[in-house]
Amino acid sequence: MSERISFKEMCEKFDVTPRTLRHYEYIELLFPEKEGRTRFYGAREVARMTLILRGRKFGFSLEEIRQWLELYDADPEGRTQMLAWIELADKQLQELTQRRAEVDEAISQLQTLRDNVADTLPD
Repeated sequence: MSERISFKEMCEKFDVTPRTLRHYEYIELLFPEKEGRTRFYGAREVARMTLILRGRKFGFSLEEIRQWLELYDADPEGRTQMLAWIELADKQLQELTQRRAEVDEAISQLQTLRDNVADTLPD
């Protein structure tokens, strides 16, 4: 039998709240084993959680992550999932690059405004 961890251990391992973990189950990103009211997570769920959190870090929506994870279930060899991942990653890279350009512009404008105000202060 494979190693399983409890609900509490899963929250601790990934530093997420119980509410977050329950939400991921509710929207069918995770499928823990249930014994009565107790939930247990095996290696598959731990791997899925790792991918979920990585996807969130990169700015993907939970729906995009859910759809991507479903592809693996449909194609265990992973080719479909990998192709979808490349497409999603390309789209996200483009969006993040655009956001970075906008942030860089805002920083430049703020710095200029700050410097202008500082230059007008009497000595």
